[in-house]
Amino acid sequence: MKDDVLNDHVESEQDAESAAGPVETRCGFVALIGAPNVGKSTLVNALVGSKVTIVSRKVQTTRALIRGIVIEDHAQIILVDTPGIFLPKRRLDRAMVKTAWSGAHDADLVCVLLDAREGIDEEADAILTKLSQVNHPKILVINKVDIVSKEKLLKLAQSANERLKFDETFMVSALSGDGVEDLRKSLASKVPPGPYHYPEDQMSDAPMRHLAAEITREKIFRQLHQELPYQSTVETDTWTERKDKSVRIEQTIFVERESQRKIVLGKGGATIKSIGADSRKEIAEILGQPVHLFLFVKVRENWGDDPNRYHEMGLEFPKD
Repeated sequence: MKDDVLNDHVESEQDAESAAGPVETRCGFVALIGAPNVGKSTLVNALVGSKVTIVSRKVQTTRALIRGIVIEDHAQIILVDTPGIFLPKRRLDRAMVKTAWSGAHDADLVCVLLDAREGIDEEADAILTKLSQVNHPKILVINKVDIVSKEKLLKLAQSANERLKFDETFMVSALSGDGVEDLRKSLASKVPPGPYHYPEDQMSDAPMRHLAAEITREKIFRQLHQELPYQSTVETDTWTERKDKSVRIEQTIFVERESQRKIVLGKGGATIKSIGADSRKEIAEILGQPVHLFLFVKVRENWGDDPNRYHEMGLEFPKD
């Protein structure tokens, strides 16, 4: 009897939905723009509800446009997590900055992140100035609000809105999640009407091989940020699904000099073992299956000037 009542209820809901017509979906790209270390990657992960892009205390760790995908209120929000915008010095720096600005110009909406502690410093000032040339709706997101007084936050919000016309202002803590839900709902209402670009169960368009490489690179930064700043890259060489439902992954860490290779290996291989253990644990958590990770370290001189490496990272190779 109870099952009959439940079935009647489900059928009546379906009939009502059919009578109302198909639900209109929305879908759009939202670029997150800000200075290095402002919390863009952490915010992507908070909005999606899962770790989809590298997070590190070391600045300039996001090199390519890695997207997180959110479903909210019949809307698909595709988050474009751009490299932090900074004063470029090297070829790799120029490629990262160019990628960041292309992400802003190509998106449907732009979220401008400011660090509540830093306020409008030199880098934020330059970003706000250049963003006036971006003709898309802009949303101001002040991050790390849990560690700054309310008075300072209000002054910062006022100053930023005087500099640039923002559709809305949100105050969030990407780390704790405060204010993130309100931001998510607003983004869902602002993306344009249209069909979803990705399957509903897909969180990121970054292939798992690329994501696994990013996770290993993050562990290198965490452990060796003093000795090995930016002079390394990671590539996933093989990805084998085994019969026991585990995954065997082989990755190569490339550095530019033999002295850097020794740093990554560590005394008796201790450092590479530690990096591998941390990376394997996190990849396994994301995949939901056991992972066997094998890391190799090789010297590739001047990899920062090799166009093929840029293409693998999703960056355009700067010619000058």
